[in-house]
Amino acid sequence: MGDADRRAIASGLRGSLLMERAGAAVAAAATRMTPAGARIAVLCGPGNNGGDGFVAARLLQENGYHVSVFLLGERQNLKGDASLAARGWTGEVRGAQRDFAYGHDLIIDALFGAGLDRPIEGEAASLIDGANESGLPILAVDLPSGVDGGSGAILGRAVMARESVTFFRYKPGHLLLPGRLLAGPITLADIGHDPGILEDIRPAAFHNDPAVWIDAFPRPMIDGHKYDRGHTVVVSGPLTGTGAARLAARAALRIGSGLVTVASPPDAIVANAAHLTAIMLTRMYEAEGLAEILADRRKNAVVIGPALGVGDAAISMVSAALEASAAAVVDADGLTSFAESPDALFMRIRNRAAPVVLTPHEGEFARLFPDLSIMASKLDRAREAALRSGAVVVLKGPDTVVAAPDGLGTIADNAPAYLATAGAGDVLAGIIGGLMAQGMAAFDAATAGVWMHGAAAARVGRGLIAEDIPEALPNLLSRLAD
Repeated sequence: MGDADRRAIASGLRGSLLMERAGAAVAAAATRMTPAGARIAVLCGPGNNGGDGFVAARLLQENGYHVSVFLLGERQNLKGDASLAARGWTGEVRGAQRDFAYGHDLIIDALFGAGLDRPIEGEAASLIDGANESGLPILAVDLPSGVDGGSGAILGRAVMARESVTFFRYKPGHLLLPGRLLAGPITLADIGHDPGILEDIRPAAFHNDPAVWIDAFPRPMIDGHKYDRGHTVVVSGPLTGTGAARLAARAALRIGSGLVTVASPPDAIVANAAHLTAIMLTRMYEAEGLAEILADRRKNAVVIGPALGVGDAAISMVSAALEASAAAVVDADGLTSFAESPDALFMRIRNRAAPVVLTPHEGEFARLFPDLSIMASKLDRAREAALRSGAVVVLKGPDTVVAAPDGLGTIADNAPAYLATAGAGDVLAGIIGGLMAQGMAAFDAATAGVWMHGAAAARVGRGLIAEDIPEALPNLLSRLAD
């Protein structure tokens, strides 16, 4: 987005005009948050974020609000467009103290923007603490001060905003935690950038929204049949761990896979048979048996790992799945079993032509990629993991990131809190597998699957259990078709 600003200015759009429009968007948001004539404290920093604050202050004062401006640093040290914006403010500019907000109704945080690249300390830290301690609603300009725009991480201290206003496009820090929690609802303001400049910038990170993947989403044809829509195999665990595979299988069927088969160990056949109807069932004798099942190339997607068990037997099963020609989703125990030898898993992935999606939560990710935990950005961690493994990586959580080996990434923000329930990850694995069975590319299938998973859970609401998620998919699919 910094590059977007530079290109916009180079094309002839004045930086001062961008700042004027940004300040107007902030002022408009402030008027929605407070009654007419309210007292507003504008906390300005020494850069362009502070310049946006000066513009907002001027416009709010012109509209009858009682505005006080507090500046970190000296007014004479402001430069460029920020200096010009400050000259447009005719009121007093006060030095900022920790209790600056006393007696006001709203704080506008124009201290630091998304470009902050060092920890906040000293006077700036004291001001942020004072703003948070005031109990007043805070409107953040661009991003709450102290939040890293690239990672969402807190750089020493961070403002806890009630709402935020940002410009042109979101930054990763608006979607990644904890930044998203600190930003509150976000107003995305158009301040005059030509969207065409993105064709030159070629961003590789996207907000996970249907617009990103809808063109690739499989659509059944009126003259088609079930064999046109793929055949997903889901590998069951032993007798005491069959439910996870059935959850994944149900999700694969609901998302549109033409056929779904649960490959079951002999001791679990009766348990699985008692619960399956439209989903088929076949007996599987360990890794050799799975290899025989997947030798039928019509079975073009396999989901393996949910409640599979951890150990050498699981390693052999995953290896058999990856030696087949089917697109593969490896989840849960299928990942943990390779904790001592992750390179063995990555080698198998790289030695096959068909795509692989890995779906770790943070704990499983740390077992496979222990050295990547030092990276502050979840997006960067997932991208590096995808490059290293050769797979599409779905790093799960409330801000699930999907990353491909070529660097493409998406960040989801639609997962409700109650999606954190037993079996939800198994359902996600099944959704992704079912989409790949229908011919959707791995990155698109993973990205769409993550969004569908969150949207379906939100549609069910509180009290959600994993079994509810597949049942919410038909209505969601109908909405997408429309």
